[in-house]
Amino acid sequence: MSINQGWWKAARCVPSPNRDDRPDREVSLLVLHAICLPPGQFGGPDIEKLFTNRLDPDAHPYFNAIATLKVSAHLLIRRDGESVQFVPFEARAWHAGRSRWCDDGWPRSALNDFSIGIELEGDENTPFTDAQYRALAEVTLRLMEHYPAINERRITSHARVAPLRKIDPGPTFDWAYFRQRLRRPSH
Repeated sequence: MSINQGWWKAARCVPSPNRDDRPDREVSLLVLHAICLPPGQFGGPDIEKLFTNRLDPDAHPYFNAIATLKVSAHLLIRRDGESVQFVPFEARAWHAGRSRWCDDGWPRSALNDFSIGIELEGDENTPFTDAQYRALAEVTLRLMEHYPAINERRITSHARVAPLRKIDPGPTFDWAYFRQRLRRPSH
């Protein structure tokens, strides 16, 4: 599947208001995240509700602390491999927060300006599914074709760009398997 005007045709589109224009057209980094809502639970509409400002703070005790956050990601990959896109890749999603990236020896901040954020439905304790790795490899390959500045060196984790406050996608994310899928996507 291809990317057209910033939208991946293989994804279900659920537009988020939590986005704005990039300060320039640079797209050169892919940041991987993990999320599940409520914590430890998979499935359901709550991630979509969070990214579209519709999360009910009374629906779960944890939601009271996060319901007013204005956050988004470009893409969510669910446990079954379904992809949901919230923000076109051409726009700035609000996913990385306070973070830093060393770009060819130069530290950079404001990563949302030039990065794409992909959330995997999961947590740091539960292995991700093969369907998620397949979908992630497929979209990553399309992104690398569409945005040539993104290559394997420019794929990182939220934990690596915000190490004092984030741990996702966590120790259960198999980086070696993911990189293998990038090199042999149909296997």
